[in-house]
Amino acid sequence: KKKTVSFSSMPNDRKINSTAACISLMLEGCELKKVRSNSRMYSRFFVLDADMRSVRWEPSKKDSEKAKIEIKSVKEVRVGKKTPVLRSNGLSDQFPDECAFSIIYGDNYESLDLVASSADVVSAWVMGLRYLVSYGKHSPEAPGTGHPSLRTSWISSVFDLADLEKSGRIPVSRAVQLIKALNPGMKTSTIELKFKELQKASERPGTEVACDLFVEAYCELCTRPEIFFLLVQFSSNKEYLGVKDLLMFLEVEQGMEGVTEEKCLEIISKYEPSKEGREKGYLAIDGFTRYLLSADCSIFDPQHRKVCQDMAQPLSHYYISSAHSACLLEDNFWGRSDISGYISALGLGCRSIELVLWDGPEGEPVVYTSPSAASCVPFRAVVGLIDQHAFTASAYPLILCLVVRCSAPQQRLAAQCLRKTLGEKLYLEPPNPVASYLPSPEELKGRILIKGKKLPPTCEDSEGEVSDEEEGWELARRLGQEDREAPEGGGLRRVRLSRELSELVSLCQAVPFQDFESSRRGQRYWEMCSFSEVEAGRFANECPAELVSYNKRFLSRIYPSPMRIDASNMNPQDFWKCGCQMVAMNYQTPGLMMDLNAGWFRQNGACGYVLRPAIMREEVSYFSANAKDSLPGVPAQLLHLKVISGQNLPKPKGSGAKGEVVEPYVCAEIHGIPADCAEHRTKTALQSGDNPIFDESLEFQINLPELAVLRFVVLDDDYIGDEFIAQYTIPFECLQPGYRHVPLQSLAGEPLPHATLFVHVAITDRRGGGKGHRRGLAGRRGRRVREYTSTKATGIKAIDEVFRTATQPLREATDLRENVQNALVSFKELCGLTPAANMKQCILTVSTWLLHSDSAPSVTLNLAEQYPPMEAQGPIPDLLRKVLTAYETMIQTSRTLIESADAVYGKLIQAQQAGMDFHKELHRIETKEGLRGRKLQKALESFAWNITVLKGQADLLKHAKAEALDNLWQIHNAGQSCGIGRNGSASPEPSRLQAPLEPIPE
Repeated sequence: KKKTVSFSSMPNDRKINSTAACISLMLEGCELKKVRSNSRMYSRFFVLDADMRSVRWEPSKKDSEKAKIEIKSVKEVRVGKKTPVLRSNGLSDQFPDECAFSIIYGDNYESLDLVASSADVVSAWVMGLRYLVSYGKHSPEAPGTGHPSLRTSWISSVFDLADLEKSGRIPVSRAVQLIKALNPGMKTSTIELKFKELQKASERPGTEVACDLFVEAYCELCTRPEIFFLLVQFSSNKEYLGVKDLLMFLEVEQGMEGVTEEKCLEIISKYEPSKEGREKGYLAIDGFTRYLLSADCSIFDPQHRKVCQDMAQPLSHYYISSAHSACLLEDNFWGRSDISGYISALGLGCRSIELVLWDGPEGEPVVYTSPSAASCVPFRAVVGLIDQHAFTASAYPLILCLVVRCSAPQQRLAAQCLRKTLGEKLYLEPPNPVASYLPSPEELKGRILIKGKKLPPTCEDSEGEVSDEEEGWELARRLGQEDREAPEGGGLRRVRLSRELSELVSLCQAVPFQDFESSRRGQRYWEMCSFSEVEAGRFANECPAELVSYNKRFLSRIYPSPMRIDASNMNPQDFWKCGCQMVAMNYQTPGLMMDLNAGWFRQNGACGYVLRPAIMREEVSYFSANAKDSLPGVPAQLLHLKVISGQNLPKPKGSGAKGEVVEPYVCAEIHGIPADCAEHRTKTALQSGDNPIFDESLEFQINLPELAVLRFVVLDDDYIGDEFIAQYTIPFECLQPGYRHVPLQSLAGEPLPHATLFVHVAITDRRGGGKGHRRGLAGRRGRRVREYTSTKATGIKAIDEVFRTATQPLREATDLRENVQNALVSFKELCGLTPAANMKQCILTVSTWLLHSDSAPSVTLNLAEQYPPMEAQGPIPDLLRKVLTAYETMIQTSRTLIESADAVYGKLIQAQQAGMDFHKELHRIETKEGLRGRKLQKALESFAWNITVLKGQADLLKHAKAEALDNLWQIHNAGQSCGIGRNGSASPEPSRLQAPLEPIPE
């Protein structure tokens, strides 16, 4: 029998689509492993009593009255390894996080720690228990009885509309179409099979279905258990989300700020299908599912859908989306030139296009990039097309890279054509000789720049000779033209260049590259070099720091190796990590490299320009592209990614003759600097149909978040031929936290309708990774971490003395931040939450314990104080005392940080500015001290390192203070909303809004 959306390992293939189904599973009972404090595990049979008032287990040495927990004594149900017993090292590898759960119960807050055979069983028990706990004494209706729910009424009303004859039955074909319309993406065959199953089970075969059968089919097919589980977690009545429940979900889980009840009602009226729900302000499971699948809840941060970066920096401070051989639709060697390649590249926001000009048969230049091209394209037609489409996708400057392979007379025609067609768009103003950097994309909006060779100022004729780079010569060799220009005795090739074409080049003058020292001394900011992939790759490996430094002032263009005759692509990250702005991609070739390029350039409104990380732009900064660990002054982050499920996954395109079923698994890859590159995969979801459940947690450490890209790839484990199912690539900076759907794309980057992955995203600072994890990190990188907060000797006495004054403030800054981090982690752990949880969640968790008990100890938050103390009246149980102590430590360390940060920050900035005063004098001091060669290089590196460390640590401290103030705001906010706060008028709202410290100028 084919399975549909279901918990695959449920007894009898039960569909969990209501709380009633969870409770009936608990009433039948099942085997769970009970974990003792000595880390031993015992199998026991757990069952819910028929009166639904307690959970029992057997066999047990205790008498039957003691081997039970009363529902009314349950304080909280936690999913995952969230208690000291389950976190203990002896157990951590024996079972996955999603198979564990704990019941916190009794006045002493004891924990019953359990491990189930699968995540599905955990979900059913947790959902059922949370439902029973929140209903307390009035137990719910027995499964399957009682008044129709909001959902049932709505589905019945849909059925009534379709029952045109009002006979109480509709044809199966109409019922199938109806469910397909309500759940686009679901296969017709799946729905037909479900009706057959239900008709057979109820012994009502035939070509028509009644309302009750339609409702049952809809609920079984269209309930996603993982979303239902989420709804139950946040719902106060366990059947739908009210306005307050939805507000809580959006703030606490989705990390949204400033959510109002009006906003929640807007969401409900937009997504809730039932009229009754919309009127009463309820979001039931179908509306909630629709909302989670909508663009309003996308994984891609909507702020990045429009231009959101500073566009007033010099052109050399941006990565620029660049195409190589854009007019080719197939590979380099067999490709046919076709004009539509340009339209497609420009439509994708490409801002740099290469044009190779050849002599045309009609006396007019043509563009083609392959000796075997069936047709060539007249240059005039290409320019006309560029004029038409240059600024449809982006208003920022377009760079045309001209590679001239035609005779001087045809060059003149090309120049006339460019002037006439592009007119005012063409940027012809000469470079400003007193400036040090190129103009910004903002200043050059709507302009087209020509990159090419220029005649030397000494040449007064109508044409002259210029040197030429390697680019394009592979092609010339195949056309049999290379001997014509080959220089005698080696050296650079020479080509004839007409004055008309030379005069079109202004800000992007192509010059040959000699070495970094020559460029530093003699290259002017408007001159740029092109590097072959092989040459640039050698620099990136052998002298990455020099390449980064070179790219701060000059543009560099990297073109693919001529050996790539299949038009495959290089990895753009290999060059972006060294600051190279223009990495020319073969847009016509899909695959991983093009996914990275397309995903990367989506982050700034897809305008073709992305601002490089600050550490690569600042004049004095230390950055090694091949760093194997954290970078000085850049806060490393942890990405906690939970891959929950997949929806409507298609079959791999090229797979051989095999059944309909795919057996998918998900690979999550991080691409960035070498220290960040990593890949983790989920287990394979076997026989799961189109909607597999993965339920697996993955973790990545990101040392340079600004350069990291996350790529999801869905692959088929049971493939013949092709294993690729789908992919999606997103810059790390564009990720939205919380529960999100990933819109999957094909290999060519086209959206796959209705195919998604459902994931949970959380991002934390690296050191907030839980105690066990933190010990591991400190053990592995302890010396390293300390080294990153200290300065290095330059060997120049006066400079070293200035940096030495920063030793103490650097230590203080680290202590202030680490103390707060450690206190936060301890507090979150005691609340049973992960390091990714926010402060509001912690306070709300503590308040639910207190509110779920008749004999609740009295604990209040005194909100009249700026640093609200948590006060207990009378005796309190041990766990709660530990929580109060951890809270007190967290408040005290936060207070110390907030009150001391400005003074320490001031000292760090003072040292940094004093260091920068030496920067202008550096060359004079080097000469005076007699530093040369390796010693000089070391001194310059140490100087840059020190400036970067001081600025970075000051930034981190500023960020930590802002976070501490935000935590106080969250404590006030949560204290007022959950009822444990008193004297709650003095909310520190203003302190949240004020900028705690001034940003440091670059």
